[in-house]
This record gives sequence, C-alpha cells and structure tokens, in this order.
Amino acid sequence: MSRPTPKPAKRASQSPTKQVVSHTWLMKAIAVVVIVALICGYLTLSLLFYQGQWQFALHPQHKEHAPETASIHFGPDESAIPQLTGRWIPAAPGARYANTTILFLPSGDGSLADFNSTLARLHDLGINVFAFDYRGYGYSADTHPNQARMIQDAESAWNYLNTSREIPAQQIIPYGVGVGASLATHLAASHTEIPALILESPKGDLLDTVRQDPHAGLMPVRLLFHENFPLAEPLAALRTPKLLLSRGDVATAFRSASDPKLTVEFNSSSDAEYTQTLSRFLDQYIAPPLPQPLLIPAPSPTKPR
Repeated sequence: MSRPTPKPAKRASQSPTKQVVSHTWLMKAIAVVVIVALICGYLTLSLLFYQGQWQFALHPQHKEHAPETASIHFGPDESAIPQLTGRWIPAAPGARYANTTILFLPSGDGSLADFNSTLARLHDLGINVFAFDYRGYGYSADTHPNQARMIQDAESAWNYLNTSREIPAQQIIPYGVGVGASLATHLAASHTEIPALILESPKGDLLDTVRQDPHAGLMPVRLLFHENFPLAEPLAALRTPKLLLSRGDVATAFRSASDPKLTVEFNSSSDAEYTQTLSRFLDQYIAPPLPQPLLIPAPSPTKPR
C-alpha cells in the first residue's frame, strides 16, 4: 500500500522592504541645487554687468538723418561707409589763431548739439574748430559707445585733420570735456608733437564712482569694470602744456597733473573771463610772436664845415 505524498509546507509570505530616503541626503541635494542656481544667477548678472557697464559711464543721445550740408562724414576704419559725423567751423581769414585748430571732444552725455554755445565761443576766438559725435551719439553710427570705440573715434578725428585736411600736428589742440578729457589726454600722450591740451570739467577714473552706485553693489566691479577712462595717471606723466578748466571744485586729476599747466576755476559763466583765459594760454604756447617793429638808427648829426 503506497504511502501518501506529504504536502510541501507553505512558506511564509514576505512583504517587500521599503527603501527609505535619508533626510540628510535630501537636504544636501536641495542645498547643492540652490547653491548651483545662485552661482549661475550671479554669473549671469556679472556677465550682464560686463556687457552693459558702458551705461554706468555714458549716456548717449542718438539722432537720425544728419543734414548733409552742415556735416562731414569720415572714419573710423577702412570700410567704405564713414561712421562718424562732424562739423568744421573755420576761422575768419587773418584771424589771430587762423593757423590753429581745436579738435573738440565732447562729454559722454547727450550729443554734440549740447555744446553749440561752447563751439560758438571757441570760434569767436578766431580759431578753427572741428567737432564730431562719437559712434552712438548724434548723427554718427547707431551703436552703443564704449571706451575703446571712443578712443578709436578720437584718433580717427585727429587723422582726418592731419591727413584729409593736411593740418600739421603742431597746429592741432585737443579740447576735451567730461570723459572727452580722458580721450584728449590719450591723444596728446600718443602724439607728442601736439603742442597743447585743453581740458574742461573732466570726468575720468570712473571705477570709484561706479563702485558707489547702488545698482553695482553686489558685482565684483574691480574685476569686471573696464570703462574707467583714465585721467589722473596719464596727466601726471604728460609734459604737454595744459589748460585745465573747472566749473566748481578743481578735479583731483588736475591737482596731480604735471607742469607746465594753467589751472583756472570759473565761478561764473562769463564769456569774457572764458575768452581771456583761452587767449592768454594760446598766446603763451601757440600763437607766433608778434613781429617787432624795425628800428632804423637815426642819422648822426653832420658837423658844420
């Protein structure tokens, strides 16, 4: 008689083990994501600051459709399309400074049209005046300006006078206002044959100014900022005769400027005081000496016979 086959014993059912995420690991992962996001955001802001930092120093006003009859188009490179627009204001024939030309470099705010009164006063001195708008300003090419472009534009204006108009370098005086003072100083340092330099109400060495701007408070300004428009250091090394004009407090860069220099602080907007100051400077360093009258010795008295 066969034995009954024993039934296999039932195994106890095993429930699957749950994987529990460590709270410590989760917090670390969240912290890493937040830190990476903050770093990426900060780098993005730094990049935006680097690309748009010119707006802290420059405030251009651009215009369209320059009047062809009153404009000169030139430079700044070898392209067939001139990108700079300027004005040539000649001195009257026989004027005291008719052989000298002012190269006027405006400030970084507005456009050349804001300096019409200054250009008129310069012309009234009896001197040639050439003034222009940087790229991004007035009727010149519509692009955002920066220090490098403006240095190139100033150099192009100097080359235009020196080559196209065949004006000797010894007869060109850069006149810079605002950040144009830095550009004029750079020109005089690059071309030692330039006879004199005139600076008015300068705006340069802008690093400290931008660092105090609340919009740049979180940025590594010292590492990123390159629109500095240096002034004090090049002025301290420049031996070209300088007329330094202030309307208010004398700029720090003027105090450290090397000799020869004439520093004048205007307490009023008197045209007579302005004209006298410029004439005195030009007479001292630019204008040729007045011809001396020819002295003919008186005949000696004849002796009676």
